[in-house]
Amino acid sequence: MRRLEGWLLPILALGLMVGACDSAAPAGDDIPIDDEYGKPLLEVDPGAAGKADTFDGDDGPKVSGISSSTEVWPVTRRWYETDAAAGIAWPADSDLTWDEKYSAWIESMPRLESGYYTTFTMRTPWGKELPSPALECAETAIFLRATFAAWYELPFFMSAGSRSSRVYYGHFGIVDANGTRLSGYPSFKTAYADHTALAASRSQEELLASWPTDDALRRKFLTSRKDDANAFLGDEAYAGAYFDEIYLNKRVGHFMLRLLTNFGSMHLAGATNTFNLKPTATRAGDVLLERWQRNGIGHTLVVKHTARLNEAKMEIEAMYGSMPRIQPRWYDTDRSKSYFISELTGGEGENYDGDEYAVLGGGIKRWRTPVSKSGRWYNIVPVRDREQYVDSADKAAIAARPGQFKDLMGSLTPDEERTVVLARIEEARTNIAAHPASCSNRQRREEAFTELYALESDSFGNDPEMTDRTYRTLDDYVFAELEYQISKTCCWNSSTAAMYQIVMAFNEQRVMDFSEGSCNEPVVFKAVDGGYDVFAEYAAAIGQGDAWVRWSEDEPCSQRDVVADTEVEHAWTPFCDVRDDLLDTDRPTN
Repeated sequence: MRRLEGWLLPILALGLMVGACDSAAPAGDDIPIDDEYGKPLLEVDPGAAGKADTFDGDDGPKVSGISSSTEVWPVTRRWYETDAAAGIAWPADSDLTWDEKYSAWIESMPRLESGYYTTFTMRTPWGKELPSPALECAETAIFLRATFAAWYELPFFMSAGSRSSRVYYGHFGIVDANGTRLSGYPSFKTAYADHTALAASRSQEELLASWPTDDALRRKFLTSRKDDANAFLGDEAYAGAYFDEIYLNKRVGHFMLRLLTNFGSMHLAGATNTFNLKPTATRAGDVLLERWQRNGIGHTLVVKHTARLNEAKMEIEAMYGSMPRIQPRWYDTDRSKSYFISELTGGEGENYDGDEYAVLGGGIKRWRTPVSKSGRWYNIVPVRDREQYVDSADKAAIAARPGQFKDLMGSLTPDEERTVVLARIEEARTNIAAHPASCSNRQRREEAFTELYALESDSFGNDPEMTDRTYRTLDDYVFAELEYQISKTCCWNSSTAAMYQIVMAFNEQRVMDFSEGSCNEPVVFKAVDGGYDVFAEYAAAIGQGDAWVRWSEDEPCSQRDVVADTEVEHAWTPFCDVRDDLLDTDRPTN
């Protein structure tokens, strides 16, 4: 959860991660496994966060070495160009560059209320609309950018490192620095079909009624945990099925599975694929990164909506996926602000290792745009954006941005700020109720409580104990935060809502037992003596034994042999000191 350990898995296993029938990646090479993502991730390349960068960025693959057979989609447009035609989210004669049209498309996708949360409706160039797909946070950002590029035949590539060289995933396929196809990866142009020409020969109604499908693509999923289900497409419909629905060019779907499997938030944090941006230039489609460590994952948000309120104030709304994968959640300005002003987005201060947040790659960023020059592809800072660019090595400018967002996005009253923090706590609890083994949501809940303690003390004069009496629930104590690296529960992604109900029923019965006149501490849902016997036995005793799922290594788990999980040192008031308040159903919620 907090670090990428860098343990290795033969890259050959990648074929299994994106679907059992998928082709293998290069044999004999190794790539790191991220313990929380549960998938292989290519190494971050030399364009690391905190180092000086340039408008042109690093060298890309050699153009002359790229074979047409590896092509995923042709490039017929450039991001800096304009044309007069109306499009999916822009009128005729808009004078927008394609980079600006990407922003307009992100802005245009409407809200979709889905139960207790808001997501967006995916709009395609052919009039087809679908609910957003289930993705994690960095996947959301990468998927949207690459999809738009493929639809409109714009250049796109991302670069990273491997054990032997740098690698490039893009419109030209998956190649090395010489432009040579990586062994084990497909020649996309010859391996998969492209039905894009149908859009020109059929009416929109005819096209949608006879949409071409790729059965092999429809069966594929992003990782072996299969948490990318899109139930609105039917049973066993995962990312591959979604991609089949939105791409006429099926090569893009097969490529997207590999792209999302191998790239994550760390590849957005450096200066190779994105560049740092001044807060006042923020627009839809930009990405905001939280980084609390040099290596491993962070958190990625996509800017969904911006609006100028006046010269000094701005409304910004953001959305993000999560793990296990979900439809991206879309939040209003008040809710989004807490991320933009966080020190984790490159602000003042240091992390637990003594690293300055300003050198970890967090903050507001925009995609670099590919150009071909001097015989190579480069990801550059667009000319139109160069006045808004911030050098990664300018620590003072990087660290100032969260404070600038605080001014730019206005000030919340203490009551409004409390409402936002409580909403974050409740969201984490809701996710835990669906996946009770989720360590990331336990962490997010406690991070929000840390903010709540400070707010309650500074603005309302309430000490932490009073805050706990007012806002804690029994759930918080049952699903206490665990140390990821040494707790096997954190590798268990197949826990269910039914298991949550069993764990809570056991604890409610336990803490409500006043027969001996003493307080019974809740039993934390974690591994004890190597397992979870107390809950499994209780499930059997109440006739729900079939609902209890045994622990499984749902992601690469270096702590698989841990006998007893370790809880994080808690800042909260001991349960028995606040029990009566927690069990009082009439206590306030805000």
